[in-house]
This record gives sequence, C-alpha cells and structure tokens, in this order.
Amino acid sequence: MNVLVINCGSSSLKYQLINSESEEVLAKGLCERIGIDGRLTYQKAGLDKEVTDAPMPTHKEAIKMVLDALTNDKTGAIGSLSEVGAVGHRMVHGGEKFTSSAVINDEMIKAVESCNPLAPLHNPANLIGVNACKELMPDVPMVGVFDTAFHQTMPKEAYLYGLPYEYYEKYGVRRYGFHGTSHSFVSKETAKFLGMDLENSKIIVAHLGNGASISAVKNGKCVDTSMGLTPLAGLVMGTRCGDIDPAILEYIAQKENLDLAGVMNVLNKKSGVQGISGVSSDFRDLENGMNEGNERCADALNVFSYNVAKFIGAYVAAMNGVDAIAFTAGIGENAPLVREKVLGYLGYLGVVLDAEANKKRGENNVISTPDSKVKVVVVPTNEELAICRDTVALVK
Repeated sequence: MNVLVINCGSSSLKYQLINSESEEVLAKGLCERIGIDGRLTYQKAGLDKEVTDAPMPTHKEAIKMVLDALTNDKTGAIGSLSEVGAVGHRMVHGGEKFTSSAVINDEMIKAVESCNPLAPLHNPANLIGVNACKELMPDVPMVGVFDTAFHQTMPKEAYLYGLPYEYYEKYGVRRYGFHGTSHSFVSKETAKFLGMDLENSKIIVAHLGNGASISAVKNGKCVDTSMGLTPLAGLVMGTRCGDIDPAILEYIAQKENLDLAGVMNVLNKKSGVQGISGVSSDFRDLENGMNEGNERCADALNVFSYNVAKFIGAYVAAMNGVDAIAFTAGIGENAPLVREKVLGYLGYLGVVLDAEANKKRGENNVISTPDSKVKVVVVPTNEELAICRDTVALVK
C-alpha cells in the first residue's frame, strides 16, 4: 500500500509518499508560503528536486499541486491517485480524548476541534489539511496520528500540576507532552537496535532539535516527558525558554512594559539558546561562535547541555533506573559536542563515552563503550514512517 503522509502547518505543508511494504520513500517535498504566494518543492526518489512557484491561496490548492506532482507524466511517483491507499495526517493535540492514532471521520474531527484551544496554532492547520484531502480524495481512508497520544500513559503524579484541581477538570490544564510520534518510534527502534525486550526495558529518549523534549519510556510506555500543556515547557530550546519561574512573566511585563501577548512572544520566539547567545538558534552557529571565543555562545551550549542532563537524571529517578539513552532529531543526531557535554554529567550512572564513535552523525550508532553500564545510542527519528505504520495498522 502507498501511504501519503501529510504534515500541515499554518502556512506550510510537508509530505511524503511511502510504500508501506518496503517502507521506501517514493517522493517527498514541501509546500511553503501558503496564503502568500506559494512554492512547491517536489523530489521523486533518485531524481533532483523540482521547485515550482505558483499561487496557493489555501491548503486545498497546495495539496492539489502535491497530487498533480505525484501523478505527473514525467517525474510522478505513481500513475494515478488510485495508487494512494491511505493518507496519514500528523495531528498535534488530542488532549485526553486520544490515547492512540485514530481513523478520521466526522466524530473524530469534532473531537479534535474541541482540543483546538490547547493548540490554537497547530490543530486548525492540521484540520485544514484533513478537509482539503477529504475534498480531493473523498474515498481514500485517512488516519490522524497525534503528537500527544504516546504520552497519555503517564500516571497522575507525572501529569498533574500544583494548581487548583478545578483547572484540570474544567480546562484540561495538565502536562500533555509533544513529539510523541518521535518518542514512540525512537524508543521502539532503540530496543530493536540493541536487541532489548521493549516490554522489559527502561529507555530515555532525548529528542533534541529546535524544539526539544525528553521522555522516560518504561516497558514501552511513556511515564514522563518534559513538555507540558504546551511545547514551551521543559528544556531550554532554540528560541523557547523552557521551564522558568512563573513570576518572571509579571516581572518582565512590568520592566519592559509588555502585555501578556508581548511576554509570550519573548518566551516563545526570543528566548532559548538564541536569547542567551544573542547570535543564533542554530547549534552550528553557536559552536562556531564558541570556537571563535564568543562566551555567550559557550554559555548557550552549556546551559542547553546541562538542562538535558538534569532531565535525564530526573527520569532515571522516575523509572528507578535506565538501560539505554537515545539521542535523536537534528541536534541529537548531528551534534557530537552536545552529546559529549550531556554525557559528561552522567558518570555517576557508569556512562562511558566512546569518543571516536561519537564523531559519527545521523545514523544508528552506539556511542558508549562496551563496559559502559548504560548503553547510549544515536537513533535517527522518522516521524513520517511512524505515521505511515500507524495508518496502515488502522486501515488494513
């Protein structure tokens, strides 16, 4: 079966066409500047990228262009849309309503809409993509795969905040966590790669990208994760502040004469390693800056690495032990310096880094020594493949 995986943002759309039997990516690409002017990037496996500028007033036009590219006579990956067996949609927030992926129908869409206040920038965009596909491919089954679903196995002590309980009851204020599709995929791949029994394991997954989160996965189930009600919580990130003293909001608002929206803009878009360094949210720029003697770039890298190590330590406690630690996503897979700094804090666990193995980037790799008491690995994430697998499991 060929599965079209769609990931809709407010003004963008990422896609992959995957053969579910071979798990080969037949074609992939991106639609950008939807609602502004429009640009489609399309790449069939084995061929160069094609870039087309064309009007995309809405996601419907964007998806129509994707479908046209996939069935193009010259570089199309398939002969006709009849070869698309299902569509898998990335959905950001399912609240407590979805503990796993779900087949998309009218009832499911209403349930997702009820979660929109928890993810006002993401859920509506996800649903726009769903509705566009329904209109253009009305007979093709579709599945929603939720960022939050994997974390729904957390116990109450992990997800309740120290706030009036009525806020949880009335408004759903609790820890939800995100990047769940990645955490689920990487924890399973880690167990497989190391020959472990997933259902008798303690794995910590460090999904480190511009958005970053860590999860504690015990016996294949998430028992804690660093992001919270929103993706702003937890680790210091590219431009997000992570966990801070809540009173800082009032203090900065008064000092800078900002309203709540202004403060939230600072916390989401002007903070993190970009805010600390004053240079960039890109870790390559930070490392270059550090090597050139920029102390704030060094501070940003050190703060980030220290935060990751602290959360790993907390999750060792949450699971009363750990068998393996997995680094994944853009930074986790491609920043040996960050991995080295993080693991430098974990000597108490008996972690020993293999410096030579740690130089490798972007591939399955054990970066701990054979005598390390905890296995440490790099496992590339593949959220699109995870969405494909969930989609096939539900529509077959």
